[in-house]
Amino acid sequence: MRVVVQSEDFNIADEINSLCKSRTDLGALTTFTGLVRDTHENKNIKKMTLEHFPNMALKELNKIGVIAKKRWQIEELTIIHRYGELFPGDQIVLVITASHHREDSFKAAQFIMDMLKTDAPFWKKEELDDGSRWVTSNKSDRDKKNRWI
Repeated sequence: MRVVVQSEDFNIADEINSLCKSRTDLGALTTFTGLVRDTHENKNIKKMTLEHFPNMALKELNKIGVIAKKRWQIEELTIIHRYGELFPGDQIVLVITASHHREDSFKAAQFIMDMLKTDAPFWKKEELDDGSRWVTSNKSDRDKKNRWI
């Protein structure tokens, strides 16, 4: 399991190659990449700043990964979450799950993202045309998390 919190961008192909290196037993690979949107709630986003507590963020992402590996037969797992100043179109998060069968891979990736949206200690500040605002988790995110509990 590889879990990283970084300011630098990531290369999806490189991460997949690293995860699958010499693993001919894998039958499924699921990837999710989260991107910065250019609008949110009808407001134009100029940039997003992601803040975090490094040790706390890494600990929570590892915890989520461990839970996913216990619930599903996941052979390999990568979670990368960025912080710092990001702009529309930039990559924020990468989740890769690999297993022998697609169902485990899909479910684990969905679980990880649902948990990240509510439990990962990252704080998003959107810079808009008319000011800035902090983004909080919404009811939809909490409902998605709760279906796994």
